[in-house]
Amino acid sequence: MKNPKRYLITSALPYANGPKHIGHLAGAYLPADIYVRYLRVQQKDVVYVCGSDEHGAAITIQAMKENTTPKEIVDKYHAMLKSNMADLGISFDIYHRTSSPIHHETAQEFFTALNEKGDLEVKETEQYFDEDANTFLADRYIIGTCPVCSNDNAYGDQCEKCGSSLSQEQLINPRSTLSGNEPVKKLTSHWYLPLNKHEDFLWQWILQEHKGDWKANVLGQCKSWLDAGLQPRAVTRDLDWGVKVPVAEAKGKVLYVWFDAPIGYISATRQWALDNDKDWKPYWYEKDTKLVHFIGKDNIVFHCIIFPAMLKLHGNILPDNVPSNEFMNLEGDKMSTSRGWSIEMEDYINDFVKKDNGGEQMVDALRYYLTAIAPETKDSEFTWKGFQEAVNSDIVGKFGNFVNRTFVLMHKLCGGKVPVLHMDLLDDTDKNIIKEIEGCKTKIEQLIEQYKFRDALFEVIMLSDAANKYMQKKEPWIIAKQTGENGNLTAEAQMLVDNCLHICLQLTANLAIFINPFLPFTAKKMCYMMKVVDKMLDWENAGKLKLLSVGYSLREPQLLFRKIEDTEVAEQVEKLKIKSEKLKVEEKPITDNRQLTTDKKPEIVFDDFAKLDLKVGTILSAAKVEKADKLLRLEVDLGFEKRIIVSGIALHFTPEEIIDKQVVVVTNLAPRKMRGIESNGMILMAEDNNGKLYFIKPEENINPGASVN
Repeated sequence: MKNPKRYLITSALPYANGPKHIGHLAGAYLPADIYVRYLRVQQKDVVYVCGSDEHGAAITIQAMKENTTPKEIVDKYHAMLKSNMADLGISFDIYHRTSSPIHHETAQEFFTALNEKGDLEVKETEQYFDEDANTFLADRYIIGTCPVCSNDNAYGDQCEKCGSSLSQEQLINPRSTLSGNEPVKKLTSHWYLPLNKHEDFLWQWILQEHKGDWKANVLGQCKSWLDAGLQPRAVTRDLDWGVKVPVAEAKGKVLYVWFDAPIGYISATRQWALDNDKDWKPYWYEKDTKLVHFIGKDNIVFHCIIFPAMLKLHGNILPDNVPSNEFMNLEGDKMSTSRGWSIEMEDYINDFVKKDNGGEQMVDALRYYLTAIAPETKDSEFTWKGFQEAVNSDIVGKFGNFVNRTFVLMHKLCGGKVPVLHMDLLDDTDKNIIKEIEGCKTKIEQLIEQYKFRDALFEVIMLSDAANKYMQKKEPWIIAKQTGENGNLTAEAQMLVDNCLHICLQLTANLAIFINPFLPFTAKKMCYMMKVVDKMLDWENAGKLKLLSVGYSLREPQLLFRKIEDTEVAEQVEKLKIKSEKLKVEEKPITDNRQLTTDKKPEIVFDDFAKLDLKVGTILSAAKVEKADKLLRLEVDLGFEKRIIVSGIALHFTPEEIIDKQVVVVTNLAPRKMRGIESNGMILMAEDNNGKLYFIKPEENINPGASVN
């Protein structure tokens, strides 16, 4: 949208059923905060809303686990989430909650409007029912075997192991989480949103109008859903906890959480408007408003297909963009709070922010690393060693080092004041760095407006790197030793020193502006050192060279960041292992003393198997993949051609011992990039109970390319 009059920015509402980890922070909250801070320094009319999602079966299940009430659960975790976000610099205009009266009112009004217009359908269907518990079972009250990955503890709406969206009917061997028994089917009536009636609109709006500006992962997932055909989706559930359905005959029913949660963006905007004496309606009804949803990839279908259909029916504006991030893994495995393999926001705050004298610098250290490895186009990985290297090399060694050297030399060689710039003495080196300052603004603008925050941050760090190289080439500390016959610094030498440090100080001011959306506490500290008000951080000042006045006294330098020590890294890695092992020991069956023992995958027909093209191959060469402990790069002779295949077997085999081994290869698997290497196939392996891998191979060597039937 060109020249919107106002912006409404949202981040996915986190479930108030427990602490959230830094993967959540990197996915939907930090990117939105960067974008919002950028809009604010441009003096845009922007409102950033979020809040706790406090309904749904996940809340009631957590209440049972903690032997308390849903109300106490949401009060506890809402307070934690709100505090954590604030501590990590996420600058919501309002962090609301869906248990509030204004949200219940807003959600009920929304439902009533659609229901009275005939946009919803009432259907009597069979739903799972627990006879022992005497209750219908919502999605999270049913677990079973995932039809995609065979996880035995998949929920009725999603498998948390593979991330697949599911329905109760897709689960194999379903069982109730309340009693552990197999549920029965029982008739009940519910209201449905007939998404199938809106396929043409969604197809045109998503895949035609937004083909060029939405992320490929978003478009791809939407296309997959639309290609499969949309089905009516229930908007009510048989539960006690939630927004009551405002229809007399719907006693004992609440709005399904997926329906009421996104309406939370609207109710949060209404509450913000009440608190600030504003009119909320233009933000949801006027077409000159730019609505942007920041989410993780597991929320794409809700924010790109279901909620837009609801908004269109209700007469609201539609999102201009839905920047969705992939997942962030941790130390070689998927991040998961339930398995103890995660870094909770609360833990990072306690271990680094509250314990550290300069706590805010550790907030920005985390913000830097999470942005630098942001999973914008593919899954990324957080490692404590990577965190240490990024902080020590980039923001300590480049950005912080340049600012500190500039202030030290300014106090030593220029009396602590901004020196004069002598235009007639500027050389090509001076002019080139000035051009880089001016050009950096445009690059960062373009990247942020394309939601490429990782690349935009890279431009800032590259400018600080260029600044260090500029200072190193100019060597003002050497020039300052050029004295005349009287032993004093020559006039020309002083002017050259002045020029270098004047440019470095203007560079520092620009770096503060550029880094502000990403590392706001750092920018604020730099303003303090420069003795300027935060107004200097306005984007209109970016790229200018007269931000600090000649003769203005500046404060003594303060270190912007500290290094991360090896002992801290080792401590965090050990803490992660201990927490994970502890949860494994304490882990209890989700149901009452009943676990499935089968590890069988869903039944397939011959035609499914026939799609696989399996051939014998010979490994010609093998090498470890750089910065990937588990991966080997294999060159495999398939008889008709040689292929590069990346295989996760490096922990089980050395490259040398598998040369000339014959293997079975899936040859018609779609290519996939791993660590920048395109892998064209998959090696079949067998795994024993101890996790040891074995090659599947013919009894005797045969010609490469032989088919496996």
